[in-house]
Amino acid sequence: MLKKSIMENYYQDSEFQEKIIQVNRVSKKTKGGNKVGFSVLVVVGDRKGQVGVGLGKSPEVQSSIKKAVAYAKKHLITVPMRGTTIPHPINIKLGAAKIMLKPASAGTGVIAGGAVRAVTEAAGIHDILSKVLGTSNKASNVYATLAAFKKLRPVSEMRNSKTEIKEEKKVEKTNGIK
Repeated sequence: MLKKSIMENYYQDSEFQEKIIQVNRVSKKTKGGNKVGFSVLVVVGDRKGQVGVGLGKSPEVQSSIKKAVAYAKKHLITVPMRGTTIPHPINIKLGAAKIMLKPASAGTGVIAGGAVRAVTEAAGIHDILSKVLGTSNKASNVYATLAAFKKLRPVSEMRNSKTEIKEEKKVEKTNGIK
């Protein structure tokens, strides 16, 4: 088993930062004996707003890490940011995991648990407040955080929707509709 410090920096790429979240040893009973393998959960990010998560399974740890990193790089998402934080607060429930993310003022830092911290740091978010409710399963929390990032809207879209609502109200008042 690899030590945690070695696992964190096992695969380093010039463009992406990879962080191993979880390594599971799995075994299956077969006619010929036990079949042992490994399942690895990896977060990949460029620290500039792109992040991806991959799950790799293989009989060896190294090959499962490679599979997870390759999958994560193929399935990157772009996280909308407002400076060094997220544009608006969001609560999300995915399975048993409940995640609450809130923007924070500059200099606050990343106030998050292990799984959420790994995803937010890989995305390049420097100031955020978060709370994980419901489950302590790292994989569930990572996927819920990624789902929350997918639901975030950029600041420009938020402003457009607010001004559109105000304009609709003005039109309704001028038409005599209340």
